[in-house]
Amino acid sequence: MKTPLWLAVACLAASLPTQAQTLKPIELNDQELSVLRGRYVMPGRIVSFGIVMTSAWQNAKGEVIGATSSMQISQATIKPQFYVTMIDAKGGSSSQSQSAGTGNNAVAGTGTVTGGGGLNTTEGVTQVVRAAGDDNTAYNNVDINVSKASQVAATQPQAVSQPQGVALAPGSTLEGANGAGTLNVSQSGTGVQLNIVANNNQGSAMQRLGQGGLMQNTTLLGASNQVRNLTSLNIVLRDNVPTAGALNGNLDQLRGLRTSGF
Repeated sequence: MKTPLWLAVACLAASLPTQAQTLKPIELNDQELSVLRGRYVMPGRIVSFGIVMTSAWQNAKGEVIGATSSMQISQATIKPQFYVTMIDAKGGSSSQSQSAGTGNNAVAGTGTVTGGGGLNTTEGVTQVVRAAGDDNTAYNNVDINVSKASQVAATQPQAVSQPQGVALAPGSTLEGANGAGTLNVSQSGTGVQLNIVANNNQGSAMQRLGQGGLMQNTTLLGASNQVRNLTSLNIVLRDNVPTAGALNGNLDQLRGLRTSGF
C-alpha cells in the first residue's frame, strides 16, 4: 500500500471514535420537555382566522335542507360572531313518486340503529356515520386552510369582508323546514350546533363545534339520501413581519436548550 493512502486510512480510523461521541444522542429531562412545543405560528403573524360549518341533507326527491354557519375574527373584529345562511332547495320534478302533500321520500325509512350513547362524551374530532338503508351517501370532512394575506386579497376578496347571513346571538336558535326535513342552528356558551331531522324517518345529522371538540354525526334510516357535514378552519397569515426571526420559535427554542447532540 502506498504511504499517502495508508496515512489517510489511519487518520480516518482514528477520527471515528470522536465523531461517534459528537453524534451521541442526549436525553432531554422532564423540565426541558415541558417547555417544548411542535410547529406553531406566533400571534403577530396571524391576520385573521375563521370557521365555516355546513350541514345539508338531500332526500330522494332532490329537496335539500341545511345551513352554513360562519365566524371570522380579524384584527378589526375581535369579538367572535356566528352568521347563519339557510339552505332550502325545492328538488326535482313533480312527476316523481312522493308521499301526498308532504314532499318526502316515497318510502318511509325502516332502518334501525342501536347504541352510540358514548358519542356525546368524546373529545377532539369525532366523525360518525351509521347507515341502515340503501343507496345513501354520507360525507364528513374537516379542512384546515392556511394562506397568505396577499393571496387571499387577490383571489378571495370576500374572505376578508363581513360574513353573510343572519347573526346568531348566544343562547338563540334559528329554525327552518321544508319537504326534506327540519333544521335548527343554536349557539350556547360552549359552541355552535347544527341539527337536521329528515322527514319520513329518513334519519338525522348533527354537527357541533365547542367544548374542546368537533362532532360530525349522521344516522341514515331510509334510502337514496345524500348528507354532508363540512367544517373548514381558514387562517390568513401576514406576508412579511419585521420580527420574522421570532416566527421560528420552536426551532430557536430547541437550539437554546442544547448545543450538542439532538
